[in-house]
This record gives sequence, C-alpha cells and structure tokens, in this order.
Amino acid sequence: MGTERDLQRLLDELGRLPGIGPKSAQRIAYHLLECDPQEARRLADAIIDVKEHVHFCSRCFNYATADECPICQDSTRDRTRICVVGEPRDVSAIERTGSYHGLYHVLGGVISPMDKIGPDQLHVRELLARLGSEDIQEVIIATNPNIEGETTASYLARTIKPLGITVTRLASGLPVGGDLEYADELTLGRAIEARRAL
Repeated sequence: MGTERDLQRLLDELGRLPGIGPKSAQRIAYHLLECDPQEARRLADAIIDVKEHVHFCSRCFNYATADECPICQDSTRDRTRICVVGEPRDVSAIERTGSYHGLYHVLGGVISPMDKIGPDQLHVRELLARLGSEDIQEVIIATNPNIEGETTASYLARTIKPLGITVTRLASGLPVGGDLEYADELTLGRAIEARRAL
C-alpha cells in the first residue's frame, strides 16, 4: 500500500510542473525508480540547492546567488541601456544571442487584465526608480509579441517617453526559413513595417 501511495505522490508532484502531463510524469517517475540512488539524490539536492541559494537580484530582478546578479555586477556592460523583459528566462534567451551587452530589468510578468495583473503587480516602480537614478539613455522593451506583451510595451512606452529617454521595441517578423503563406497577418504586417534597406 505504501509503495503505491509513494509512487502516486511522486506522480502528483511531477504532474504539477509546467509542461509535464500524466505520460511525462509517469516516464520521469519510472526513470527515477530505475536509476541508481545517487542519481536520484543528485536531482533532489540540485532542487533543494537552487531553492535555498537562488533569489532575485535586488537591482534588476534577474536570478542571482549574491545581492546582485552577474550582469548587474559586470562593469564592462553598457550601462546606458536597459532591456526590459517579462521573466528571468527571457534574459537567458537574449544573452544566448551574444548581440546585447547592456543591462536588464525583469518585470516579473506582463500586464494581463484577465489575470488581474496590472502595473502595480510588476516591477515597474523599480524600473522608474532606476531610470531616475542611473544614466539610462535607451530602454529596449523585449516583451513577447502577444496581446499581453503589446499591452505592457505600450504602457511602458507611454510612461517612459515623457522622461526624455529613448524607448525602442524589439523588431518582430518572419523567422528565418519561414514561408510567407504560413505567416499570420500580424507577423507579416510587422515584417513589412520593420523592413530595412539592403
């Protein structure tokens, strides 16, 4: 009886993870049952360690193990630009490109009236405080190109522009290797608007 209860508890906990359905939870659970105890212990220890040691950067709200994240601590970064993103994972995505060398500010979500999330539930106040105390010349808004991301971008642009700071938005359009016939109207429209000279 205890074995079934323990297995069901593991399945239930794995099933709570985003993107893990019942089948995936079952595969992971059976893998953990069949692997050696050290492998299962390493996974458990890694989860506990990350929960105990990783928190939000006091300056930009990215993930950090010290008071400030490595990006905020890096004196070689361009300190005149802040890229505003919704979540810490967006910082990782932009960093992987190797194309941006400025600072970041993580909002902790996006404006979503349906979910009762407004600017007060995000790190907008902290962003405005940074704009008032740091020598920022450009704010790059890099929220997702969906309704919530666009709403957030519009709100931030209206709020920041009166401060005399340049506000830009990531270009969006067709993916490399994509076909025009499969592009939705919004994506195709954006690609036309963001066209550049060759």
